[in-house]
Amino acid sequence: MSSVFALSACHENFPAKNSTSTVAPGAPGAASHWSYSGKTGIGTSYEQYTNGQYQDTGSTGKISKVWFSLAQGVLTETMFGLIHEAQIQEVQFYIKGDGFLHQEKNDTVSHIDYLDKDAQGRPLSLAYKIVNRDKAGRYEIEKHFFTDPDTNSLMMKVIFKSFAENITPYLYINPNMANTGPGDKAWREGNTWYAADGKTHLAISTDATVAASTVGFEGVSDGLKDLASAGKLINKYSTTGDTTGNVAITLELPALKKGETKEWQFVLGFGNSKEESLAASSQTLSTGYEKVLANFNGKGDAIGWEDYLTSLPALEKLSAESTDGGKLLYASAMVLKAQEDKTYAGGVIASLSNPWGDTASADKAQTGYKAVWPRDFYQVTMAMLALGDKITPKVAFEYLEHVQTSDKTPGYSGTPGWFLQKTHVDGQTEWVGVQLDQTAMPIMLGWRLWKEGALSDAEMLEWYNKMLKPAANFLTDGGTVSIDWLKNVKINPPKSIQERWEEQPGYSPSTTAAIISGLVAASDMAKLAKDESAAKRYLAAADKYSKNLEKNLYTTNGLLNKAPSDGHYYLRISENENPNDHALLEERNGQANVNESEVVDGGFLELVRYGVRSPLNKEIQDTLPEMDDTSLPDAVRVKYEFSFAGVDGKIPGWRRYGKDGYGEDTIAGRGYNATGTSLPEGRGRVWPIFSGERGHYELAKAKASGKLNAESINTLRNTYVKGMELFANEGYMIPEQVWDGVGNNDTYNYTAGEGTNSATPLAWSHAEYVKLLRSYADKKVWDNNASTSARYVK
Repeated sequence: MSSVFALSACHENFPAKNSTSTVAPGAPGAASHWSYSGKTGIGTSYEQYTNGQYQDTGSTGKISKVWFSLAQGVLTETMFGLIHEAQIQEVQFYIKGDGFLHQEKNDTVSHIDYLDKDAQGRPLSLAYKIVNRDKAGRYEIEKHFFTDPDTNSLMMKVIFKSFAENITPYLYINPNMANTGPGDKAWREGNTWYAADGKTHLAISTDATVAASTVGFEGVSDGLKDLASAGKLINKYSTTGDTTGNVAITLELPALKKGETKEWQFVLGFGNSKEESLAASSQTLSTGYEKVLANFNGKGDAIGWEDYLTSLPALEKLSAESTDGGKLLYASAMVLKAQEDKTYAGGVIASLSNPWGDTASADKAQTGYKAVWPRDFYQVTMAMLALGDKITPKVAFEYLEHVQTSDKTPGYSGTPGWFLQKTHVDGQTEWVGVQLDQTAMPIMLGWRLWKEGALSDAEMLEWYNKMLKPAANFLTDGGTVSIDWLKNVKINPPKSIQERWEEQPGYSPSTTAAIISGLVAASDMAKLAKDESAAKRYLAAADKYSKNLEKNLYTTNGLLNKAPSDGHYYLRISENENPNDHALLEERNGQANVNESEVVDGGFLELVRYGVRSPLNKEIQDTLPEMDDTSLPDAVRVKYEFSFAGVDGKIPGWRRYGKDGYGEDTIAGRGYNATGTSLPEGRGRVWPIFSGERGHYELAKAKASGKLNAESINTLRNTYVKGMELFANEGYMIPEQVWDGVGNNDTYNYTAGEGTNSATPLAWSHAEYVKLLRSYADKKVWDNNASTSARYVK
C-alpha cells in the first residue's frame, strides 16, 4: 500500500524566509516505532449494513473507513482503508514556556471522558474528551476526538488555556504512512503540508493561525532540536526532497498570554488522492464541530452510535448485573462493534493496537492484534449475540468462509476445512498454526445463531454443507496440511499443533472442550440435513475424545501438591497421551526446560463452560487448589490478589499459566518487544478474561450444587464482575494484561492491577465481561452448548 499525508490551514502567517524552498537534511531519520498500546480510547463512526455489507449507497450514505486510538493523553495509531492500515503514529503538542519545553504525553496529568453520556454517566458514543494539565498548573490542553460519519476524516478540537505568560504550543505530527515508518516524504506547498509514501493521502485542515512550520526527518531535522536548544523553530524546512525516511511535521501556533484561551479545530482527512483527502477534511471543517459530533452520536435523523445502543434489547437487563451502573457495558458494546472492518463486513479483529507498540519497530508493515483470529472472533460475536445483536454476528459468521482452508487458499495443499490461525481482514494469511479450537468455534457459533433464530433452517443447511461440514470432518478425521512452515504435517485430533495460547503442541483441556462441543453441534446440523452417517461419526468422535480426556490430560503425580488434590490435576498441555511422564514442553518466550506437570492454567474450566463436564466433577474440583495456590513460587503461581481504593476485600486475578513468558520482564519491567522474545526473565501477567472465566465457572457450580440464590449471585457479582470493572482503565478499556507486582517496575511504573502495555482494549476481555453479565442475568452460562451438556453432564 502507498500513502501521502497532507496538512492545510485556513489562516496562516509565514515569515518571508519560509517562501524559499529548503531541503531538510538527516535522512532517513530516527528508527520508527508504533505507540503505547495501553489505549484509553478507540473510535470510529457507526455505520449500518446494506444487505449484510457496508456500501456507500446505503442508508447512512458514504461509509467512513477511519479508526483512531488514544493513549497517554494523545492521538495514537489512526487507520484508514482496511482496519489494520495505520497512517499515523502520534499527534501531540510540545509546549514551550519560560524555562521549560514539555512533551504533552510525558509532562502532563491526563484524564479522559466521553463527550456523549446519559444521565447515569454511561457513554453513548465513542467521542472522547481528553484534558491534559501541566503538573505545575501553567497550562491546560482539552481535546475532543471523533470521526465524521459522512466522509473519511477525524476531528480534533483543541481548547488551549494558558495560566502563565509566553506559552507557545507546537503541534507535532508523526506519520507512519502505508502502515510503516521509513518510506515517507514530506514537503510544503503554500499552505499545505504533505508526507507521502505513494498514492494514499491524508490532509489536515485547520482554522488555527499557524505562525511557522517545518518538515523534516524525525529526531534530526523535525524542529524538536531547535525547540530544545533555541526555544523556537530556527530551520524551517519546506521539503525532505526525493529521499524517503521517517518524517515529521511541526506547526508553531501563536503564543498565549496568561489567562488567555485559544480554540482550534484540526481535521485529518483521508482519501486515495490528494483531492479526495482535502475534500474530506474541508467538508468536515465546513460542516462544523457541533453538526459532525451530532451526526457521529446519532442525534435527530442522523444514524450514529446512539442508534446502535438503542438496537440492543438486552442492554438494560445486563446493566442491572453490573456494579458500575452499566458504564463499562455500554463502552464494551461499542468497542466490540468498532473493531469490525468496513470493507470486509464481519471481519472482527482482536484489538485495535500493536502490543508493546512503543518498542515495536515500524520498519515493516504489521498488523499487531489488528487481525482475525477465529478464537477471539467467536468470543466477540457470542458477546454481541448476548447483547441482542443478531445481525452483526450473522454477518461475521458468513465472513468466516474467507479464512477457512480450501483449494482456493493461496499456497495451501492438503485436507480442507480447518480455519487459519491469523489473517488480515481481507483473508491474507499471516500465521498458519493449526489450532483445532479455532476450527471448532465457527461450528459452535453457527449452532448458536441457528438456535437463537439468527439463521433459519434453510440457511443452517446451506452453511453446514459449504463450511461447517468440512470443519467437522477435519475435527473427526484430521488430515495432512501443507502451507508455509507446515510441510505435509499430519493432524490427529484432538491433538493440536497449537493450543489456545498458540505456543505448544499436544493435548489441551480447552482445545478438547471446544472440539467436543463443536462436534456435538455439528451432529445436530447433520441431523437437520438428514446426513445421518455424518451425525453418527461426529458423535462417535466426540464420545471418544471425551472418554480419553482424563487419560490424556489428568496427572496423578504432578509436581504441584496443593491439598486436598495432592498432585492430581489437569495439565495445561500434555505433549503425548501420558500425563504422568513429566515430559518437557517446547521452549517458548524464553521459558526452557519446563516440566509439563509444573504448569496449570484455567483451560480445564472450558470443559464446564461448553458442557463437557459437570462443575462438580472430581477432576475439575481437584485442579482448583493448584490453580489457586498463592503460596507457589511466582514462576509457577497463577492466582494473585489485588487491592483497590474504596473497595473492601481483595479482588482475585489469574495469569494464563505458570511459566508464562509473554509480558514485561522482571529485570526492569520492559515491554516484551524491547527485550526480544526469548528473555528467560520475561513474565506473562494477570489477564482480566480469567476473572470472567472463573466467574462463569462459579455460577455453574453454585447452580449445580443448589446454592444459587440472590445472596450467592450478589457475592459472585461483587467478585468477578466488579473485578473486571476495576481492571478497566479510566476510558473503560479492558486490557489484555494487568500488572501483578512481580519484579522490577522501573520502565512504566505501573500500579498493581493497572493495565500494562500489552494490548488494550482486548476485544476478548470486553466480550468476556459482556457474556458474564448475560450469564448472571440468565442464571446460566451463556456459552454452554445445551446438546453437549445433555450428552455429557449427568
